[in-house]
Amino acid sequence: MVRFLPHPDDVPVTLTLLEHSCISLHQLDRISLGGVSCHSPRGWRKGSALQMSIPSLGEAARYPGYVAWCLKRKHGYRVGIAFVDEQTLFGARMGEQVCQIERYQRTRERQSEDRQNIEVIAQEWVRQHAADFSQASLERPYVRALLD
Repeated sequence: MVRFLPHPDDVPVTLTLLEHSCISLHQLDRISLGGVSCHSPRGWRKGSALQMSIPSLGEAARYPGYVAWCLKRKHGYRVGIAFVDEQTLFGARMGEQVCQIERYQRTRERQSEDRQNIEVIAQEWVRQHAADFSQASLERPYVRALLD
């Protein structure tokens, strides 16, 4: 079993259907390297090809993948997007780390009057959490509840 990194709900993400492209469920289960889970206002069919975009990270933050699972939640859906090539997975992991660092910085600013340099905060976050974003961690089953 592979794990899906949780995208922070307070960082907007756009999911766009890639026309005329899907993957068989059997093939998806065999080749997924891992992926990202994110909130979506609508449900998606397993195997559908999507492009996940993170607008706050710019034009380069676009990651094609396939819907591995989609679960109904109180306010929308939680969607697991599987990536099938290592380069896309690597790019998505790096993008997710930037989103998490920005979220961590906002949390720190709300909790303290002491405004620290973003680089100091990023280094602190990396020391505490970077191992969770490694390839090895993606290959381990993810036991912590991701799905609020």
